[in-house]
Amino acid sequence: MKTDIEIAQEAVMLPIKEVAAKAGIKEDDLELYGKYKAKISDEYYESIKDNKDGKLILVTAINPTPAGEGKTTITVGLGQAFGKLNKKAVIALREPSLGPCFGIKGGAAGGGYAQVVPMEDLNLHFTGDFHAITSANNLLAALLDNHIQQGNELRIDTRQIVWKRCEDMNDRVLRNIVVGLGSKMDGYVREDHFVITVASEIMAILCLADDMEDLKKRLSRIIVAYNVDGEPVTAGELNAVGSMAALLKDAIKPNLIQTLEHTPALVHGGPFANIAHGCNSVRATKTALKMADYVITEAGFGADLGAEKFLDIKCRMAGLKPDAVVLVATIRALKYNGGVPKAELNTENMEALKKGIVNLEKHIENLQLFGVPVVVTLNSFVTDTENEIDYVRNFCEERNCDFALAEVWEKGGEGGKALAEKVLETLDKKESNYAPIYPDDMPLKDKINTIATKIYGADGVKYSPAAEKALAKITDMGFGNLPVCMAKTQYSLSDDQKKLGRPEGFDINVREVYVSAGAGFVVVVTGAIMTMPGLPKKPAAYNIDVDKNGNITGLF
Repeated sequence: MKTDIEIAQEAVMLPIKEVAAKAGIKEDDLELYGKYKAKISDEYYESIKDNKDGKLILVTAINPTPAGEGKTTITVGLGQAFGKLNKKAVIALREPSLGPCFGIKGGAAGGGYAQVVPMEDLNLHFTGDFHAITSANNLLAALLDNHIQQGNELRIDTRQIVWKRCEDMNDRVLRNIVVGLGSKMDGYVREDHFVITVASEIMAILCLADDMEDLKKRLSRIIVAYNVDGEPVTAGELNAVGSMAALLKDAIKPNLIQTLEHTPALVHGGPFANIAHGCNSVRATKTALKMADYVITEAGFGADLGAEKFLDIKCRMAGLKPDAVVLVATIRALKYNGGVPKAELNTENMEALKKGIVNLEKHIENLQLFGVPVVVTLNSFVTDTENEIDYVRNFCEERNCDFALAEVWEKGGEGGKALAEKVLETLDKKESNYAPIYPDDMPLKDKINTIATKIYGADGVKYSPAAEKALAKITDMGFGNLPVCMAKTQYSLSDDQKKLGRPEGFDINVREVYVSAGAGFVVVVTGAIMTMPGLPKKPAAYNIDVDKNGNITGLF
């Protein structure tokens, strides 16, 4: 079987102008980035904003394992399958981060014959959105330190600076650093920190902003530090908003590319789901809903992270109402949750499957809490047996959950027709009664407890003294009505990545809490989660190269 990058490089892409034309977008509404990429103009959305919304379908997954689940692959393949059924569909995805691309996870363009292309461009610099976000973030950091150097009119307490620099790379040595070393002209010596760009509040703001006006309002609310009286200091007070917005003026526009079967794909924004809110931009989703009858979008990592944040944060803020959720699993991943080593996953093991399927069960229960119809799909592998598939099918149907097998990795849209038909059937016979699982006016601690107990299955929540103090201050500052964004390991329903399946008898440990006032949520950091990841012992970067003709190899 060919590799993902070989399949992508052999694909015959249509000029993006032709893909756009089929979707009803005129060339004048495109800002071209070469032959196969484009941004969609603000004027285009204004011209279609009164169209009826299409159906919104969220794709999520069980907790990720080394065996792989293929959530983006299913998203792409499902969009292609709708095309095979002559349905007008658009895919809405996040942009990949360079950190995992060169680290351990690889890219995020899908896989096999269910990919978005150009795959190499998407996984590397794409249209420069992440670079713009990085620059805007670090401009604010530079203006903050310069303000202190130039007299500190705002009386900023240098021990209470909370704004961090960022870069879109896994670089663990930048997590905790000292800046200002050197002479008096080099600034004040203080401890500083980096986060990965996809964890920056600027990324979250870009993805949640409705338009440039909303973007600037959100940027102005960013809390960068506290003054000597303990009062917040904002980006607006630093006079940073206009210049930051100028850096983001193109990045805020959704990007248009295509799948291997020329289905339109809006790929825009990329917050991580384990440390940020894990969804593509509101602008891209809303544009897609006006363009098509069916919009397939995905939220990062397992349903306990990306889907929960999509449903509790993004939909709440943007006024979106999902019509169905597709929950992705694999036989291999379920057996891994049942205790089978990775090397033995290709062998039928009904006992391990029955033990590991409790992870899928919990995610089904969680999604049903939001009142949205659920379709479970198995991303098919050639090693799956009929006994295993039938067991999962019956398990799902016993829980009032529709089921379909997907073979999109191997067969593209054709292999997703059964899933697409099941989704259409579900949309037709089951109504979505979507609602977030907690109200805005619930106290922050109760919101955290609701997610920990109802979604993760925890007995309760334990707080560090610093987290307790931060929660009290955030509430006193008037931010108690915001939703919470949980930063948690993606590998387990608990905050301990080694606890697979459906853990019981555990507490969620909250070590840090801070408010992202511009994004509009309170971040709750649990367990040992890091906002700046590190590279593995053998990074994927070791295998990436460029030949004499400029062809990239080794991406996956």
